[in-house]
Amino acid sequence: MAKMSDKTFYTLISLFEELRGEHVVVRPYRESDTEAVFEARMESREHLLPWMPFAQGDWTLEAQRDLLIRWMAAWLRREQLFTGFWHAVTGRYLGSSGLHVHSWETGYFEIGYWVRASETGKGYVTEAVKLQTEYAFTHLHANRVEICCDERNERSAAVARRSGFVQEGRLRNEQFDVTGKLRNTLIFALTPEDRTTVK
Repeated sequence: MAKMSDKTFYTLISLFEELRGEHVVVRPYRESDTEAVFEARMESREHLLPWMPFAQGDWTLEAQRDLLIRWMAAWLRREQLFTGFWHAVTGRYLGSSGLHVHSWETGYFEIGYWVRASETGKGYVTEAVKLQTEYAFTHLHANRVEICCDERNERSAAVARRSGFVQEGRLRNEQFDVTGKLRNTLIFALTPEDRTTVK
């Protein structure tokens, strides 16, 4: 019998339509989300500029639509699992996240996130991270879920800590920041052995 290719196998993995928590709903993007995501991104440029390279330069509604379509295609191919999160009651778009696939074979994933400027400090990111972390371990058989951030990004590091992630290291001069200066990167992770800290 012919062996199914790894790529074909991973496209058959069943994924969630949404993850619903008390305050947020996490789901993959749709083309109809374009205007809401664009609005949040424009609102949050100054808020995101120190940490996110994508906050630099000009951005258009058309470019946002094209990006969401690429993310949707990556989801269908199971290459990367880009998601957004919305308010569970009002439906307001809150921010972007995702389970980024390092390796399906070893069950190694990374969670990234940003929240719109007007919705910071309300616990939405932490809830979205916990929903995706739980899903990764219970449905994707994760062996490692990782969060990385600039050492100076105290809000991002606080999300990792509140979500029960263990700080494993501090990589000095690991990459350039958005201004072109070398930065230190904090590495947080969870494994099946320590995920009891995630509630």
